[in-house]
Amino acid sequence: MMMRKVMIFMLFTITMTVMTCCTTEDPLEDFVAPVNNGWTGGENMQGGNGSSATTGKLATFDVALDAETTEPAEAATAYYPEEEDMLENNEFTTEVAIDLSAPVAKTENGVEVTVANGHITANHGDTKKVCYTLTGTTANGSFTVVGNKKYAVKLNGVSITNPDSAALNLLSSKRAFIILTDGTTNTLADGTGGSQKGAFYCKGKLLLSGTGSLSVTGNTSNGIHSADYIVFGKGCNIHVKSTANHGIKANDGIFINGGILNVEVSAAAAKGINCEGDIIVNGGRTTVLTTGGGAYDSEEGEAKGAAGIKADGTLTMNGGEMWLKSTGAGGKGINTDSEANFNGGSVYVVTTGSQYRSGNDTSSPKGIKADGSISIAGGRLWVRTSGNSGEGIETKSELSITGGEVASYSYDDAINSKSTMTISGGYVYAHGQHNDGIDANGNCYIKGGTVYAICSGSPEVAIDANTEGGYKLYVEGGTIVAVGGLESGSSLTQSCYQASSWSASAWYAMTVGTSTFSFQTPSSGGSGLVVSAASQPALLSGVSVSGGNTCFGGIGISGGTVSGGTSVSLSAYSGGSGMGGNMGGGPGGWR
Repeated sequence: MMMRKVMIFMLFTITMTVMTCCTTEDPLEDFVAPVNNGWTGGENMQGGNGSSATTGKLATFDVALDAETTEPAEAATAYYPEEEDMLENNEFTTEVAIDLSAPVAKTENGVEVTVANGHITANHGDTKKVCYTLTGTTANGSFTVVGNKKYAVKLNGVSITNPDSAALNLLSSKRAFIILTDGTTNTLADGTGGSQKGAFYCKGKLLLSGTGSLSVTGNTSNGIHSADYIVFGKGCNIHVKSTANHGIKANDGIFINGGILNVEVSAAAAKGINCEGDIIVNGGRTTVLTTGGGAYDSEEGEAKGAAGIKADGTLTMNGGEMWLKSTGAGGKGINTDSEANFNGGSVYVVTTGSQYRSGNDTSSPKGIKADGSISIAGGRLWVRTSGNSGEGIETKSELSITGGEVASYSYDDAINSKSTMTISGGYVYAHGQHNDGIDANGNCYIKGGTVYAICSGSPEVAIDANTEGGYKLYVEGGTIVAVGGLESGSSLTQSCYQASSWSASAWYAMTVGTSTFSFQTPSSGGSGLVVSAASQPALLSGVSVSGGNTCFGGIGISGGTVSGGTSVSLSAYSGGSGMGGNMGGGPGGWR
């Protein structure tokens, strides 16, 4: 009896995949904290213009295809839906060699091979343990497999172009194990003359392993398409490109356990990786670029944008890295119709497109969007959106952050939930360039962690809850820095304090007991600076910081040695628009 859903992926092989604090390790190079950062002690009174900006790597990092950098060593334990999906639990001892450069019809070891004008069909029927070993090149051919038993296909330096249909056409509904031979380069491409679902099509479960490379180009529809699920193994180096539709498409699930995966798509509303089921990422490095704009879906009656990752089911990130960039109108980094769970690993998202509009229907750019709840328990999430109406992290349901490092710098709201939002751990940076930093349309609970939120200026606030709908912000714990203040009517169980003024682009250090969190203020932003911690903090401005653990792309430092600076006077703060006496917007003023 086969075991379904072997949930071993939740057991992590390393501790680093669950990040609960800032870290000194940074794939974007080590950050060196500036000395005073040019601060002269003066106050910036130019805010209140509805715009806010920041500095550091979060504002400048980019995403590019990378097939050369070594696969990340850190990973969660591999996940396979069934034990039979693991290559080591199978043996394929009946080898059938096929040379695509000079194919020969034959019957061998229970396998019938036929050839028609360079197009090869192999039928293994009920023969077990068959491994097809492919070599050679064809510019007008294909390889098709039919049969009633699971099988393996070893790609040993092949190049297949089929102008009329799929290059690799696996029509057996049984498991297909694709093995990329070590040191080999393999290419697959289709043309525009057929109606195939992918340049590489598989009717059954598609299981990729090996340490060679594979390049797939789809010119009619998808690059790789499985009518079942796909598992990517450690060591693979795969590049997929589609000019007509999605890069990788699966009906029942996509599970990335490792490898280097580069995907680029250019069609309107195309998805780099598209799955009608769940997507689980446990390791490897996945990079996706989408450049297509939005499109109106007449069947579903809505405008849609492109997306790096699209799951109709749940997205779960346990380990590895994901680098996602969308440049077209309405584009998204991650888009899931259900839940999104981040437990470990690193996710970097950039969107640069603006809102897509078709008639009265629109698709707004988002860094990470989930129709279900979002849960962040560990790892690193960096998100930046720069196009009009672009939000950073958005859920149509509830959002929970219990650990990890979350940094969102967005055109609109940086972190938004339609329902309840709860932050009880981790490091959270939320910077809304033209709106709120953190915005909950239900209740917002801050119970722990380190939270640094920035809004654009009046009437927006750094941390917002839907008081108009009868909800409120509850500050019950944590270390909080809010440039722009808190929502009116907040319940402040933990005391909050306001500074008499704040200076732009300056380094501050907030100390509570023996713990210090240092932060750089934006070049412009919301009115007023509010802080909160377990006890009244000591606040210094114009400091220099050395050492410590950096976060948020270098504008936050946990620990470290603080020198210099001027003491900042703090007074009790009760929240809302009465903060500071309504002296006007901008640093040094109040809402």
